[in-house]
Amino acid sequence: MTESLLKPALSAPVEGSSAGAPAVVAIDGPAGSGKSSVSKAAAARLGYGFLDTGAAYRALAWHALEHGVDTSDATAVLEVFGDFDYAISLDTTDRWVRVGSVDVTAAIREPRVTDAVSGVARVAPVRHAVNELFRRLVASAPLPGVVVEGRDITTVVFPDAPVRILLTAAPEVRAARRSAELTSEDAAAVAAALHKRDAADSTVVDFLTAAEGVEVVDSTHLDFEQTVDAVLSVVDSTMGARDGR
Repeated sequence: MTESLLKPALSAPVEGSSAGAPAVVAIDGPAGSGKSSVSKAAAARLGYGFLDTGAAYRALAWHALEHGVDTSDATAVLEVFGDFDYAISLDTTDRWVRVGSVDVTAAIREPRVTDAVSGVARVAPVRHAVNELFRRLVASAPLPGVVVEGRDITTVVFPDAPVRILLTAAPEVRAARRSAELTSEDAAAVAAALHKRDAADSTVVDFLTAAEGVEVVDSTHLDFEQTVDAVLSVVDSTMGARDGR
């Protein structure tokens, strides 16, 4: 399995893009910590692109399910990965995810896909190839920078990013926030699913402990806007220190 099997697509260039390599703001964190929404808002305010890395694993899970594959079977996942034609937008306003010619932006958020994500994400060759995809996507983006969020972004995918942040919150707060997002589902079931997802993913990556040089933003007692401000404060202070400000 090689990374060339994945064919990323970028959204339209953003006015004022930098000719050099985009700056990377890497954001890790557990499920329900607000990574996606906070990262997207921070990217918009910075004038950066936004990469939701979890969408790739969700799209692969969707692809596997469409082919009737048992996502707990690593060999079967690798086989279906062979024709996984994936593309994602980096635009903060025009968000889309595609597998081949199919727009799966909404489909990858379905509960059946959520339940299957951990299975495909645990397959090491898949993680390696997808991580290479993320690096190519960012490197070729016609943007001044990209906010990249997901799991193991600060330690494996972009360990040398100029800004690395672990966004976290107390488990009960994360469960409450996720439950508020999924209004059609039982709160207890949402909390149980979040705990199960954390437990499964923690066997592959450590997303609860900040590595050396990674700044922690704990949003337990912060609202959404305060959390975005806290992230931007880290970006400003870190980039300012690098620029000698």
